Amino acid sequence: MFPLLLLLFALLPSSHGAQIPSPDQPKEIPVATNGQLFPWDRMRLPKTISPLHYDLSLHPNLTTLDFTGVVRIDLDVHEDTSVVVLHAKKMYISSALLLAPAGTRVLQVLEYPRFHQLALMSDVVLTKGRKYEVQLEFAANLSDSYHGFYKSSYRTSTGEVRVMASTQFEATFARGAFPCFDEPAFKANFTIRIIREPRHIAISNMPKVRTVELPGDLLEDHFDTTVRMSTYLVAYIVSDFQSVSRTTQHGVKISIYAVPEKINQTAFALDAAVKLLDFYDDYFDIPYPLPKQDLAAIPDFQSGAMENWGLTTYRETGLLFDPDRSSASDKLGITKVIAHELAHQWFGNLVTMEWWNDLWLNEGFAKFMEFVSLDITYPELQVDDFFLGKCFEAMEVDSLSSSHPVSTPVENPTQIQEMFDDVSYDKGACILNMLRDFLTPEAFEIGIIRYLKRFSYQNTVNSHLWESLTDICSSDDLDEGRMKHKEFCSKRKDESGASKWYSGDELDVRAIMDTWTLQEGFPLVTVEVKGREVRLSQERFLRTDNPSLTEGFLWQIPLTYMTSASRSVHRFLLKTKSDVLYLPEEVDWVKFNVNMSGYYMVHYGGGGWNSIISLLHHNHTALSGNDRASLIHNVFQLVSVEKVRLDTALELSLYLSRETEIMAVWQGFGELVPLYKLMEKRDMPELENQMKSFIVDLFRGLIDQQEWNDSGSVSQRVLRSYLLLFACVRNYSPCVTKATRLFNQWRDSDGTMSLPVDITMAVFMVGARTREGWDFLYEKYRTSLQMSVKSRLKWAMAVTTMTDKLQWMMEQSLNGEVMKTQDLPDVIISVARNPHGFKLAWDFLRTHWHTLIQKFDLGSSTISHLVAGVTNQYSTREMLHEIRSFFDSLTEEAGSQMRCIQQSYETIEDNIRWMDRNLPLLQAWLNKHGSRNHHQEL
Repeated sequence: MFPLLLLLFALLPSSHGAQIPSPDQPKEIPVATNGQLFPWDRMRLPKTISPLHYDLSLHPNLTTLDFTGVVRIDLDVHEDTSVVVLHAKKMYISSALLLAPAGTRVLQVLEYPRFHQLALMSDVVLTKGRKYEVQLEFAANLSDSYHGFYKSSYRTSTGEVRVMASTQFEATFARGAFPCFDEPAFKANFTIRIIREPRHIAISNMPKVRTVELPGDLLEDHFDTTVRMSTYLVAYIVSDFQSVSRTTQHGVKISIYAVPEKINQTAFALDAAVKLLDFYDDYFDIPYPLPKQDLAAIPDFQSGAMENWGLTTYRETGLLFDPDRSSASDKLGITKVIAHELAHQWFGNLVTMEWWNDLWLNEGFAKFMEFVSLDITYPELQVDDFFLGKCFEAMEVDSLSSSHPVSTPVENPTQIQEMFDDVSYDKGACILNMLRDFLTPEAFEIGIIRYLKRFSYQNTVNSHLWESLTDICSSDDLDEGRMKHKEFCSKRKDESGASKWYSGDELDVRAIMDTWTLQEGFPLVTVEVKGREVRLSQERFLRTDNPSLTEGFLWQIPLTYMTSASRSVHRFLLKTKSDVLYLPEEVDWVKFNVNMSGYYMVHYGGGGWNSIISLLHHNHTALSGNDRASLIHNVFQLVSVEKVRLDTALELSLYLSRETEIMAVWQGFGELVPLYKLMEKRDMPELENQMKSFIVDLFRGLIDQQEWNDSGSVSQRVLRSYLLLFACVRNYSPCVTKATRLFNQWRDSDGTMSLPVDITMAVFMVGARTREGWDFLYEKYRTSLQMSVKSRLKWAMAVTTMTDKLQWMMEQSLNGEVMKTQDLPDVIISVARNPHGFKLAWDFLRTHWHTLIQKFDLGSSTISHLVAGVTNQYSTREMLHEIRSFFDSLTEEAGSQMRCIQQSYETIEDNIRWMDRNLPLLQAWLNKHGSRNHHQEL
């Protein structure tokens, strides 16, 4: 919830993935649980049969924590067969019937747990072209993880524990809730009925049409039939939630559901959801197809949110907002997550990727649309100030040889889970942003509307998107296009078919974009200016000591640049390994990748960096804040691959003493803080303290300017919160004095005094340094009903120097009674980033590994984030050996093949190389530019 805090305590987190079995490996003969041969030997289901409609009746028991159900599935038979293969996981099947025109027959059921498959064996042939129905009765336990049909609970303010049941089916967990064809291409309609006690309510994807009274004081809710959709989007909740509702301009009923005591924190989310659904309805030119959209705040939830059609589910921190207690970054985070899930109602739900290898078509788009939608609907949130950070995060993992292409083959559930990473989400969004800049926003919008209209209720692959973005002014489309489309195309025609990049017949969107989606990594463009001549070359940017791994990569790169002589944006499509472009006149400087709208890094060869440094030192506002942030990012990353000396990067950073814009300041911290974080793990206090002093000195002017209140724009408020926190963590005495005074006043008022929200992190963090202060914070955490306040309290408690408290927090979170287990990964990572806790966090991860992968699922982004967060600041061969020894000792079932483990090895190796090469240089540079406050104990 606090992305701004990551800079303090970590390198940006690495990401996720796994080895893919080679297709020529011998297949093991599948044997069912009863010893019979199972009739299917592949992980993907056969295409002989597809479902048309599910009639699903469920009865969850929230006392015994199990459920029973009956599902009737209408089948479409594409080839003669006597076997129906579908999915079920950890489920007892008590009856299986074939309901055929000739009468009802009993089906034999074979189970193959390795692939979560059932085979229904018929003694008559199911004939191609005929319609059949199967009926299965089943029972299972509610899951005690965060996926499938699972148990959640919460504690009321009086201490009573209340239990509910909710679903999370993406990616492969619907099969744990009912027998189904659990692959995204098997779309069907669903009619759902849920049996409950009168004290509960049930909600699902569609509105309730009626409630029937059953014997035993039970009620059965009948829900309307859904539109055609994938199994992973089915959802239902049985709870004691309350709701608030409003109707959009387009007539869609929006409701926010939450536990009764928090229903008063839903007003902001309700406004945002109404505004955003109306925006998308207009932007995509396709009406939202359901009569309602529910947003539910679930007390136990693993990821941030889930886009189930008509019933989106969220962490409580992702939906609940208290205007008096929530921060500017909370507001930004909640609005972004709602924008993301509602974008999915079109991208993902209406048009769905064929298979999980193209997950980015869902997630990259939803991430991208967060920014497009909020830029228009909530301009005051200044969301553009934060987009660049997504591209930097993606590059962090994409610069490792263990990265993967945006579109990459996956087969088993662990590999599928691993696709939910920074590459699918953030790189996906960044290459879409680059494409939009390349095509123009108008042409891009027309192309994606065409894509959504063409493939509604269907499944797609990459190439369908590229075709929809190509030749958008064809006569067929213009006939049915809206006015905006026709105006754009007639204007294009008036310009003789020429756009700002290309003449109409040259553009091959697919050829360009295949280079960005089908190969991993991203390009480094080296620019060398000689007079009017600009020499360009490209190579893969890779943090490795094996140069052969960079060979064979070539991108089609939409370059943008501006110069000292012309501030307008110039464009050039680099399709080859090297090329030359000519400037109309000689210039003092040239800046490529304007506003960093392209997903590539730039190295200025020759004296190029010197002219950039000179510009920043003398007139930094000649470039935009994003341009300055990208220069800071690029120059420090280039140190890692030995293209630039560390002292050059540090010289550039000196201009930051005059910087005020959030993205550039943030990136300055993002490149400098990790350097001392690496030193903290190496026991070198003198150099570490010099580095800390240098950073405090660099930003002292900006820190001193911060007022201790909640005034200013969202970006100014987010930056204030971060700067004051950083200053207090680093023991900057004016900050610590003020925060200590405020903490004491707040504690004396028993927490009733109203603190400005933006400064609470700094105040809580300073308070957590004493045992009494920590205990007071914990008591407030225990009793608070405000999720954003709880998040800040929990984070502050994890910054204490008291190791017994750190250990206790991790154990408490694992136990889950007061600190929820959903927050355990964040707690472990916060402890890992604490200089007094990193070894505790590593030991805890090792000790509880099997519990963690059980609870959070192998391959999940949660597990990847954990592995990266705990390991990615180590920089010694001893720790690399210890970490390798542990992960190498695991079996494949326990995650030894996960991509995040390979990425952790690579990151540590890169850290070791960096330290070996640069420490003497850093020491010499800091001695020369010594801090004015060496004596300060930081």
